[in-house]
Amino acid sequence: MSITLLSFLFVASFMVLLLAGLPLAFATGSIAVVFTLFLFGEPGLTLIVSRVFTLMGNYVLVSVPLFIFMACILERAGIAEAIFNTVHVWAGQMRGGLAVAVIISCALMAAMVGVIGAEIVTMGVVALPAMLNRGYKKDLALGCICAGGGLATLIPPSVVFIMWGLTAGVSIGQLYMAGVVPGLMLAGMYIAYIIVRCRLQPQLAPPASAEDLAIPLSQKFALLKDLLLPSAVAFGVLGSLYLGWATPTEAAGVGVIGAMVAAAVNRRLTWANIKIAIADTTKVTAMLYWLFFGSSALIGVYTLAGGTRLIQDTMTGLPVGPIGVIIIIQLIWIVLGCFIDWIGILLLTAPIFVPVASALGFDLVWLGVLFCMNMQISYISPPFGPAAFYLKGVVPKSISLNDIFASIWPYLILQFVALGLVISFPQIALWLPGTMSN
Repeated sequence: MSITLLSFLFVASFMVLLLAGLPLAFATGSIAVVFTLFLFGEPGLTLIVSRVFTLMGNYVLVSVPLFIFMACILERAGIAEAIFNTVHVWAGQMRGGLAVAVIISCALMAAMVGVIGAEIVTMGVVALPAMLNRGYKKDLALGCICAGGGLATLIPPSVVFIMWGLTAGVSIGQLYMAGVVPGLMLAGMYIAYIIVRCRLQPQLAPPASAEDLAIPLSQKFALLKDLLLPSAVAFGVLGSLYLGWATPTEAAGVGVIGAMVAAAVNRRLTWANIKIAIADTTKVTAMLYWLFFGSSALIGVYTLAGGTRLIQDTMTGLPVGPIGVIIIIQLIWIVLGCFIDWIGILLLTAPIFVPVASALGFDLVWLGVLFCMNMQISYISPPFGPAAFYLKGVVPKSISLNDIFASIWPYLILQFVALGLVISFPQIALWLPGTMSN
């Protein structure tokens, strides 16, 4: 059987199983087993077993459940509410200030949590009622929450970076630092957009109330103490990585301790919350690992059959130049992001695209940042943007899913602009990793 026909059968089988409703992990795993038996017979099954055991022995994978557990603890520690209340007091007096406060709060939470979804649910419960009650148009209120929540994909300690580092074989610490400037740049673009739009369309966001204007400066400074714990947790994770004091797994452990201290200070460290956090961590980790195992097995079989070599040779031979190949990769990621979650896209495409980019002389840390930015785009892209569905679960029934999707288009455009800037100027992502301590 020719490798071209085999590639077609791989893709067709994969799409049929996904459309039939089979979970992605089991779709990839079952295809890997069937094609292994067909191509190599029963002895070939040892390939799948060996790849799974190799992954299970990777020490860096320990950081994944630790970061997820840290996120689950922080979600119940009252940190997000404290951050929003503090930032709201300082920024809420400008027109559109509550929406700006949402973006800043999400950026700060992203620097601690690293797992998408938590910020959107929290801001949907805490910030959305505050904005709607003050007369904000729902278009502005919904859009800033969806866009801000997606920052956890790019701002470290993002779990997406961990998986990219494992798959591409690059330093997770450098990946984390590479995401800082693009993440802050994108948050700044969101804030600038909100401020400019609210000045051009004042009806979107009423001016601050008399109650907000009457808050004395001493009270504002007093509220800043609520940012000390979040800042300490973020520094414990990112600072230890940047200064070379800790590996990603050790930094994740530091983050867990910081999260539990923060929960204890806020009197939220109860056995009930810990049990819920452990249960949620177990579910998410098990899902991620099964996806990792299934996709790795599928790519292993396809590689052994010669499929990845075919794709790599085809892409490097395209008459579009190296940067054209990178743009094609972005387009593939964007299209896949409309239908498949990030972990499936990563594990199915990275083993193919990473050697291509490496052969063309591109930095794989930079490519990892581009991947995260694409997954951030997929996070709010219709028809299956997870951010919209997360938010829909906590908004009033009067707000439809169409309302949420209609609100995200300006932010989606800004994400494409930011992606174009990082492609055009790689040092936006690579400058900070170049300053790291060894």
